[in-house]
Amino acid sequence: MTALVQELLDTFDRLTDAEQLDLVLEILKRTVDLDFPPLSDENLVLNAEELFLELDEQEPLYD
Repeated sequence: MTALVQELLDTFDRLTDAEQLDLVLEILKRTVDLDFPPLSDENLVLNAEELFLELDEQEPLYD
């Protein structure tokens, strides 16, 4: 990740929820026509694993 991308992400984190939503919607509009290569199975598995681990950390613990 470049320093510029990290700076953009840091700025994004400081935005209000409404501002973040506005930005995400605008980025999606601008990227809808880009020709991205398909994700590999390995990338899909790694992303799914990261998502499940993050959700697991957010889940409250019950005794």
